[in-house]
Amino acid sequence: MIIFVDTNVLLRLDHLGHPHRELAKAALERIVDEQHTIRTIPQVLYEYWVVATRPLEANGLGFSTDDTARMLSDFKELFPPLRDERGILEHWENLVQTYKVQGKAAHDARIVAAMLRHGLTHLITFNAGDFARFSDVTVMTPDDIVSGAQSL
Repeated sequence: MIIFVDTNVLLRLDHLGHPHRELAKAALERIVDEQHTIRTIPQVLYEYWVVATRPLEANGLGFSTDDTARMLSDFKELFPPLRDERGILEHWENLVQTYKVQGKAAHDARIVAAMLRHGLTHLITFNAGDFARFSDVTVMTPDDIVSGAQSL
């Protein structure tokens, strides 16, 4: 199975000292150990860049652009991004209208739209509530995966 990884999981991997860092790492290792593939989309990489390069005092990680570029390169190798395609727009429009999505939640709807466009059904995120409205996907937290509460 292919499992989609959300931005917040990638951010935890690189946030030294974050209380969820080891949990994120353990969840991704379990996915790989169980012979599943982890993928992402360009949007997740853009979101990662924004938070990683934002200053600490602005709730970012304060990484340099050079360090962030190296991390993105690693992520693209480990979790090859699926293509952004025109077909995502149609799925996105359907989702935001069907689920009455407003404001920033439209970004999450775009992630789900990309998943649907590429035939993916499972998402790992620390923000399960952000995706709860979308019945088309199975949302898993790293804790669900590590604890075995969610079977893969």
